[in-house]
Amino acid sequence: MISRIDSSSSGCFRSSYVNWVHCKRSRLRSINRFNVISSCLFIVLAIICGYVYLYEAVQPVTLTENTTIDSEDDSKGVCDLYDGTWVLDERYPLYNASQCPFAERSFDCLANGRRDKGYLKWRWKPKNCDISRFDVGDTLEKLRGKRVVFVGDSLSRTQWESMICLLMNGVDDKTSVYEINGNKISKKIRYLGVRFRSFNFTVEFYRSVFLVQLGSVPKRAPKRVRSTLKLDEMDAVSSKWIDSDILVFNTGHWWNRAKLFEMGCYFKVGGRLKLGMSTMSAYTTALTTWASWVENMVDTDRTRVFFRTFEGSHWSSGQNGHTCKVTKNPMSISSTRDYRSRFSDIIRSVVKNMSVPVMAMHVTPMGSFRSDAHVGTWSDNPTVPDCSHWCLPGVPDAWNQILFSYL
Repeated sequence: MISRIDSSSSGCFRSSYVNWVHCKRSRLRSINRFNVISSCLFIVLAIICGYVYLYEAVQPVTLTENTTIDSEDDSKGVCDLYDGTWVLDERYPLYNASQCPFAERSFDCLANGRRDKGYLKWRWKPKNCDISRFDVGDTLEKLRGKRVVFVGDSLSRTQWESMICLLMNGVDDKTSVYEINGNKISKKIRYLGVRFRSFNFTVEFYRSVFLVQLGSVPKRAPKRVRSTLKLDEMDAVSSKWIDSDILVFNTGHWWNRAKLFEMGCYFKVGGRLKLGMSTMSAYTTALTTWASWVENMVDTDRTRVFFRTFEGSHWSSGQNGHTCKVTKNPMSISSTRDYRSRFSDIIRSVVKNMSVPVMAMHVTPMGSFRSDAHVGTWSDNPTVPDCSHWCLPGVPDAWNQILFSYL
């Protein structure tokens, strides 16, 4: 028997069905709203994550101590301050050498007759990060009360001059910047110190082309021996470098046959003459002596120690010997796998194995592009071409900008 459904039961059923439909639609609307909100949140989160990734990718990176920078695959996104390219920047140069009393006339190429000015407009740009633009006011404040010391050869003196000229732009009273002993800038003086009186700091240069001590000729030495280099003993003036806040070393350009063996200078270790020792072996021994001196004599909790690697030069070999040809623009390809890189490899290896924090500034690759930036014949002695030293303003300014970025 089929039972009848009365009207009240039928109404109740219809009411329940309608409520069920409304409930279903309400749930569907809630689900749709949830999906929309979730999608929006996901999109916002994706944008934030992408921004953070890009932001971190382009920020200047603070490198750790004892860092020797290696060329990395660009796809890895590694920040290598010394792996990059030179880019045109109309805001350059950062100073006028003719208006800086501490820039040697021999490095002021414009004042010595160079007509093209394109070489002044190049800024160093690392591949995967950037170097903060030089802020002279901020840098002067960071150096307040400090002592900055450069030790090395004439390339070190060029960096010293560059730093002073960069910093003088932020000093209103130029007379408050002066050489401590009243000396004029000269390649013949072993010590030069410039004081920034308003900020109570000094920037000093000590000429020590080998870093180690020159020695006397042993008895019964061959006649060709006219002087010696004591590879296991630091320069006698090294005690004056210790009490500093920033200490920057370089050596390299004097480590060649012309300035050693052909001048009658040979090596000595442990008081014994080493006539058969190669230049590279001697250089390694000298750098090991330097490293031991830093580890035992320098308070690296106070003093930041840097060693700048061998700088690029652009001498060309020809039938009449080495020639110097300064180009109008930087080279498009770096050629660093030569004897300069061998010196730099020794520096980086020694620094890497030190027990105290030291930074190797691997400037060799960046300088190898700049065949346009050498002094050439635009010096105070145009009869002697120069493809080793740099014009000012120029490449040494980039070294100092990197140095300032570590402060």
